[in-house]
Amino acid sequence: MSNQPISLRQALDSFDALWSPRIVTRVNDYDVRVAKVEGEHIWHVHDDTDEFFLVLDGELHISLREPEDERTVLLRQGAVFTVPAGTEHKPYAPSGAAILMFEPTGTPTVGDRHDEIPAHVDATTGHILNA
Repeated sequence: MSNQPISLRQALDSFDALWSPRIVTRVNDYDVRVAKVEGEHIWHVHDDTDEFFLVLDGELHISLREPEDERTVLLRQGAVFTVPAGTEHKPYAPSGAAILMFEPTGTPTVGDRHDEIPAHVDATTGHILNA
């Protein structure tokens, strides 16, 4: 990891792939990841960890399947939200967004349990292929 300041804008400008987070730094055993997102991701669950989202640009919607009901939270630029461990969720960004996430190192983008992964997504990393 770098011992110099990191420009999130430069990190985001360095790639075009959607739903394909890039690690910008680490904090203890956590990755700090940035991603460009647009359209829908897949329903998935991180069984053993919370997932933190910060919207850097645009708007991110996160649908949640909770024991009592299904709901959607809307995160505008500058908003943060933590999806609790074990909560099935599906992020989507109808108009596109740039996000920052904190996740334990090695956490798969598609979670521990997930809907069928579209053919254009790597099942191991969650990265969009040929983007």
